[in-house]
Amino acid sequence: MIIIFALVVLAVPLAAGAQPAGKVYRLGIFGDKASDPGEIRVWEILRLGLREHGWNEGTNLLIEYRWAEGNVALLPQLAAELVRLKPDVIVTRGSLFTGAVKAATSSIPIVFNGHADPVGTGHVASLGRPGGNITGTAVLQTELGPKGLELLHFVVPAAARIAVLWHPGTPSAAPGLKALEAPARTLRLQLQPVGARTADEFEGAFSTMARGSAQAALVFSTIPFINARQRLAELAIAHRLPTMFQGRQFVEAGGLMSYYPRHEDYWRRTADLVDKILRGAKPADLPVEQPTKLEFVINARTAKAIGLTLPPSVLARADQVIE
Repeated sequence: MIIIFALVVLAVPLAAGAQPAGKVYRLGIFGDKASDPGEIRVWEILRLGLREHGWNEGTNLLIEYRWAEGNVALLPQLAAELVRLKPDVIVTRGSLFTGAVKAATSSIPIVFNGHADPVGTGHVASLGRPGGNITGTAVLQTELGPKGLELLHFVVPAAARIAVLWHPGTPSAAPGLKALEAPARTLRLQLQPVGARTADEFEGAFSTMARGSAQAALVFSTIPFINARQRLAELAIAHRLPTMFQGRQFVEAGGLMSYYPRHEDYWRRTADLVDKILRGAKPADLPVEQPTKLEFVINARTAKAIGLTLPPSVLARADQVIE
């Protein structure tokens, strides 16, 4: 069921610069699952960031939400609905959602959050000069994937065949796979790309990895995978497969490890960009921002469950070890 609602919360105004007088601005939020506490938590980071800039719901800001509830086939329809409301800015996440909104409007400012490859997908002209009506924050798959592969090799040096779980419908996935080829050659690793679109396909994907004798796996981050993070973690454990995920939420759900920016870093930056646009800046003039710090998180319980002994050098390198 699609959940469509507007949430209005009165908040105590915080100190901020002067707001444009006499107008209540409308912000469109295009998210995935209102039923997922993790999804709501990250959008709350954005809302708190906006409050810090003086944008208070019920006072000078109205937020309209559209949620896909895991059904990516509905993205064009929901994006069109949101555009018809004529918000001042639309905020969304990732290449799947950004592509749907971009197709629906060329005039309403769009701010994406955590996009894996905004240039490679054609959503912006360049990181420094986005052009058009779109800007945001990027977590570049073409850079993050190779770093995650190197770290996976560091943790499991005996693994020579690495499966890569990717989502064929995610625009940033193909450039991300291409970016793994050179580091794999350098590390003398053989890659096994395995595609999956829904949680129903995960069991078959892991069976394919097993038939291909994969010794470890790298999982690309995309909204459908985030939604099914618990199932991904369970299957990786069942197959005793050391797995590098992209996002702390996967490790909290039972995944072995993650190398990814902290949510707070890039969601706060997204709030900064929205604030600038509401004050009159053009998306074309606002460079795409990237997080400056990545965190390495390990789930020690999962390591024990799959029979992986983590050497002290690996544990010392981690930013957090979940016991």
